[in-house]
Amino acid sequence: MCGATAKEDDVLSLDVNAAGAADTRVPVTGTADPDRADDAVLSRVLGILDDSKADDVVTIDLRGKSAMADHMVICSGRSARQVSSIADRLLDTLKQELGVLARAEGQEAGDWVLIDAGDVIVHVFRPEVREFYQLEKMWLEPAAAATRA
Repeated sequence: MCGATAKEDDVLSLDVNAAGAADTRVPVTGTADPDRADDAVLSRVLGILDDSKADDVVTIDLRGKSAMADHMVICSGRSARQVSSIADRLLDTLKQELGVLARAEGQEAGDWVLIDAGDVIVHVFRPEVREFYQLEKMWLEPAAAATRA
């Protein structure tokens, strides 16, 4: 074999969509470092929540506490309509930009929407519902939960 022949592992390919444009999504699955992929999803989730004017955003690191996910994000929308809108925007943007097919529960009611984006779980609440369930108290360290009260 000639030394000029590239090995399959050394060749990078560029995905092209049906219109012939290069795929510019950030690869988050199958990366060598899963923590970087999780951090990319978390970072994008926080950006979307900021753009959507979500209130009182709290991020909880679940690594070492739970096997269900690495991060939990809890936020509030001012109305059922805003809660549903935030959830829609999260689902659409994660799919379009990162290729993450997140699943959601509770969108119809708009009181509490749970979004499972793999190692990032997002809870979007109406303020009254968030106060009732108080998820932060279950997952935050006691000192951190006390400062939030």
